Formats: sequence, C-alpha cells, structure tokens
Amino acid sequence: MAGHSKWANIQHRKGKQDKKRAVLFARLSKEITVASKMGGPDPAMNPRLRLAIANAKGVSVPKDNIQRAIDKGQSGGGADYADIRYEGVGPGGVGIIIEASTDNKNRAATDIRTAFSKNGGALGTTGSVSFNFDQLGEIEYPVSAGTADEVMEAAIMAGAQDVESDEEGHWIYTAREDFAAVSNALAETFGAKVEPTSAKIIWKPKVTTPVSGDAADQLMKLLDVLDELDDVQNVYDNSELSEDEMARLAGG
Repeated sequence: MAGHSKWANIQHRKGKQDKKRAVLFARLSKEITVASKMGGPDPAMNPRLRLAIANAKGVSVPKDNIQRAIDKGQSGGGADYADIRYEGVGPGGVGIIIEASTDNKNRAATDIRTAFSKNGGALGTTGSVSFNFDQLGEIEYPVSAGTADEVMEAAIMAGAQDVESDEEGHWIYTAREDFAAVSNALAETFGAKVEPTSAKIIWKPKVTTPVSGDAADQLMKLLDVLDELDDVQNVYDNSELSEDEMARLAGG
C-alpha cells in the first residue's frame, strides 16, 4: 500500500488553509439538514445522517448546532435540495469535479459556470472529467490512531483497498460499495478511544496534472471561488504541484 500521496497532501493543505471555519460548519450543517429531511432524524436508521453527523463531529461542530440542523430538516424549514455533480477543466488543463446541493439548479449552474469562465476554466458536461477519477470511500483517522503499520494492518483486516499515512494523519481508502462495512469494522477495531476525523465518498484522481506559475495561481483562485459558493458541497481536482510550488503558494 502506498505512502501518503502528493495529491492527498495538496487536498489536505487546501482543506486546512482555504476553508474558513464558518463556511465549513454551514456546509456540514446543511448536509445534516438534508439528510434528516430525506431519511428521518434517527442516525441509527439513516446512514446518510449518521455519516453527516460523524463528519461534523470530526471538525468539532458543537452538539447544539448538529441538533438544530437535524430539527430543521424535520420541521419543514429546510428547502428541497437536489444533489448535482458538475465537471470542468481549470487552468493548466486540471480536471475539476464539483458536488453541489441546491434548492435552485439554475442559480447553482450559473454561479459555477461564471466561476469557471472568469478564472481561466471551462465548465464541461457530466462525464467529461470524472473518467479520470475513481469514486472511493475515504476514512481519515488522526495520528493518535496508531503507527502507519498498525493502521495499515487494521485497514487490511477491515477490507480496505489502500492506506496513506504521514505526520498529519492516516487516510484509508475503500471501494465505494465497501465503504460502510469497512467504516463499521474500523470502528470496532479502534473503539471509543479514537474516532475518525472524517468519513465520506470522494473522487480521487487516477492521474494528476502538473501545474505551476500563473496557471497554479489562477487555479487556486478558481478553487477558492468555487469553494465559497453557497450551493457547493465538495470540490475535487487532479492538480499536481511541486514542493517548491506549494511553498510559493503558501507564501513560504
């Protein structure tokens, strides 16, 4: 199994640096509301809600916020959201996948298309980019879960496909259809002593696209704009930046 990939480092860095806490909390709360509205308020009977709550807890969303989001879904206060995937090409030929949850498809499409056109990209059709990605389950555990070898052994026993570890944590990848089973098996292995930081279905690139200089600057701006749109839930890309380029972008 592989060491933690350069792509995953870039994604983790982006998540740490670009997502503001309030935006992230609002996004997670919306997912809880949608899940509660669609499948009921009991996490034990609603897998989507259970996953949404786990992800919210992983970034320390307060319990009161989580309960309010669940109640909002049950009270009829939550709008009727639709889940939509958009695909496009960014500066440098980088493939980008956007997952949106919206109560206004026209607004979402217009905002996303505008973000691409104003920042050196072009919105494509469904399937135009996703063939270069695998849809996988990703379960992230903190460093405290154990050494790389210990986590790898636990993941293999649970039925995972791959594990990537570095000084910031462990990322366990599963086939999409095995995601729930592996998550449950790992929860039994680690018990209450350590909980996952996040657990979700992601789009992981099969191949990466090197990007640098002005193209990298423009790409980061596009990703920031997309990430700040209210309708957008997740953004994935297949960019590959050198260590020097990452340092430059970080201001180092």
